[in-house]
Amino acid sequence: MTWNVLLSRMLSMKDRLLFVAIAGCAAAIDLVTKWAIFQRLGMPGERPGIVLVPKILALETNLNEGALFGMGQGMGMFFAAISCVAIAGILYVVSQPANRDDHWVILSLALITGGIIGNLYDRLGLPGLKWHAPLSRVGTPVLAVRDWIHFQLEGIIDWPIFNLADSWLVIGAGLLLLLSLRPPVADQPARTDAPTATERPIT
Repeated sequence: MTWNVLLSRMLSMKDRLLFVAIAGCAAAIDLVTKWAIFQRLGMPGERPGIVLVPKILALETNLNEGALFGMGQGMGMFFAAISCVAIAGILYVVSQPANRDDHWVILSLALITGGIIGNLYDRLGLPGLKWHAPLSRVGTPVLAVRDWIHFQLEGIIDWPIFNLADSWLVIGAGLLLLLSLRPPVADQPARTDAPTATERPIT
């Protein structure tokens, strides 16, 4: 094995570790904040929320059985399956040689992966929550995403309650969109300092 091949493999492993580290940190931060807020405020409606900026930003718990921003309510397991497929697709993209050295692509895909993992954890019921209402669902496992950030501008917008995993997804997708607008990298010009066939001395 040549030194060039060994160095290339080491750099490739470094980029993969960077991807895993960012995705892992993003998912961990999301899960820790969810746990802390639900520990503090309990299930939705149990305790008053915490107002950070009056009429703009508050912390309050919510359970979302759908997708991002509440779409597709009641389809949690479908979205869980889609999440697994998405993670597999992202891992395939990251493994491609063309993407290994592009740290911006790695960052955006890692954020998306961290967001997917954070919400997938909830959809699978791993937090161990039980429904407290309505009566027909009391005591049954919660297969829903834990949300806790409530942003609004009175009279203008009342944004659906979300979490950090949703934020990672939006940031990662937005970054990918910006990256897609980058101008293509120009091909490297051919070297002109090497002697041509007609310039080589005849021996």
